[in-house]
Amino acid sequence: MPETVLPNPDVPDYFSRRAFVLGAIQLGIFGAIGARLYHLQVTEGNRYALLADENRISVEVLAPQRGRILDRDGNVLAANSEGFRAVVVPSIARNLRLVLQRFQRIEPLSFDDIERVVQRARRQSPHIAIVLAQDLSWERLAEINLNAPVLPGVRTEPAGKRQYFFGPAMGHVLGYIGAVERRAMNDKPVLRLPGMRVGRAGVERGLEDELRGKAGSVTTEVDARGRVVRIIDQLDPRPGRDVTLTIDTDLQSRIMGRLDGFRRASTVVIGVRSGDVLAMVSTPGFDPNAVASAADAADWAKLQNAADDPLNNRAVRGLYPPGSTFKMVTALAALDGGKVDTKERLPCDGTFEYYGQRYRCWRRSGHESCDLHKALRESCDCYFYELARRVGIEAMASMARKLGLGVLHNAGITEAKAGLIPDHDWKRGRFGRGWLGGETILAGIGQGYVLATPLQLAVMTARLASGLEITPSLIQRGGADRVLPLAVTAAALAAVRRGMTAVVNEDGGTGARAQGEAGGYLMAGKTGTSQVHSMSRDSVQADIPWPRRDHALFVGYAPVSAPRYALATVVEHGGGGGAVAAPVSRAIMDMVMERDPLRDTTARRALQTGAQPLASPAPTRAGSDG
Repeated sequence: MPETVLPNPDVPDYFSRRAFVLGAIQLGIFGAIGARLYHLQVTEGNRYALLADENRISVEVLAPQRGRILDRDGNVLAANSEGFRAVVVPSIARNLRLVLQRFQRIEPLSFDDIERVVQRARRQSPHIAIVLAQDLSWERLAEINLNAPVLPGVRTEPAGKRQYFFGPAMGHVLGYIGAVERRAMNDKPVLRLPGMRVGRAGVERGLEDELRGKAGSVTTEVDARGRVVRIIDQLDPRPGRDVTLTIDTDLQSRIMGRLDGFRRASTVVIGVRSGDVLAMVSTPGFDPNAVASAADAADWAKLQNAADDPLNNRAVRGLYPPGSTFKMVTALAALDGGKVDTKERLPCDGTFEYYGQRYRCWRRSGHESCDLHKALRESCDCYFYELARRVGIEAMASMARKLGLGVLHNAGITEAKAGLIPDHDWKRGRFGRGWLGGETILAGIGQGYVLATPLQLAVMTARLASGLEITPSLIQRGGADRVLPLAVTAAALAAVRRGMTAVVNEDGGTGARAQGEAGGYLMAGKTGTSQVHSMSRDSVQADIPWPRRDHALFVGYAPVSAPRYALATVVEHGGGGGAVAAPVSRAIMDMVMERDPLRDTTARRALQTGAQPLASPAPTRAGSDG
């Protein structure tokens, strides 16, 4: 039989209890450790694996190369030149202020620059690089790399520089690039890259998405010190696409030279059937290279506060009362609405009375009586006062919008303005008051609330010349767009065109100074003088302070027999449209026709057939324009 083991009376019971308690404690500790390990490795395993990867794996966004901008002949207007910059990564630098002080011995950094970098490093992620210096010379580049061991976190990298050609002549069209606005940085990761530049004006801004391209990325494995161990994956950035403009750079430069004699002026030349903008000139201009490289706030403020505001693109942002150039709108609204016919004659004794209020014609003695043809040719105000009274503001506003006034035409430039074509609803919404009949009278001759840009006036003229609802564009299209006919009767358009031809080519026409003996073509047009200050009406313009002088305007198209080009010219505070804007516009149209690819063919065909649809008259006595 097995021997029975009896309890040892010499071993106390409390030893067994302590062993049990210790075992229970150990079991609890190991159980807690096991539960924690299970929580970390199983329940939260994916989360902590991701955090570990974030510490081990670095993903860097790669900026794409910006696309080039070309003119219609393939000349490069804006491109990228090679350059280098220095950046610092605060997380690697550790003692950022010390590193910056060392860097200061190589590349000048002011105390404010150092503080700016330190403050920015505190606001953003320490792993995001901060730009220290741009456009490094080869000597500075080599010196920074040579001192890399004592500049932890500082590195040099390629940084393309935007370069613009043709200077001020193309400044307003091209625009410029600049820093990303803070509110836009969250839109796309590429916008948060150090030193990232985006379009801030002109085509650079209007076609930002096409020119910017698509960002790439590089995924690397780094060690605890932030040094790259290996490249895991790389997606190359896709460069922005090249953009071809409709602008003729040579024509643009020549027009800029012609307008240089004026303090502020603008001209737009447009194809009457295609809508292609051949020239868009605003003076004074600016060199976009100077704007893009303006390094500090003082330089930028100096440019912004320069005399005559050279950064303002008057071709699309300048708002002017169109004056008598608006009379074609009033005439078309009356003809199309059956309120007048081409033969009806209306009296003009120099004044027009409406409910006790007298409105004067620019010719104090009056024009006796006028039909539509004479009224356009000699720009009789009283005739168009009466037409405006008959037609009303709503019909005039509708016709103006058909012709492209009061409509936003960005044409590839986003900062364009829509002008102003007033009506009852606008007046009520703007001032909380009803429309007055006297305001209709003033609107009929392009004064009062009516405002237009030179681009809009060029579009209006092109639509009058072609009878098509053309849309202006600075960007060459891949194919021909279908253009709808203008919703105006052909007879009304023909009558207005005859009047515009008479303005330039008949005796007493206010635009006689737009005649030209050279070129072998006829031009049609309309002068305009928009009053800026009440003192200008009875005073000699040269005796009035420049800011109070009238604006001089001219719109026109050519050739009359087969219109291909339209233009609008505005000379701020230039005086009379017939005296100032008309001869300038003729000189510009001569430049356009010199480059017309159909000019020789048209002249040869005329010689072969002996056909001369419109003979060029001898220079005649010119009228003035109110």
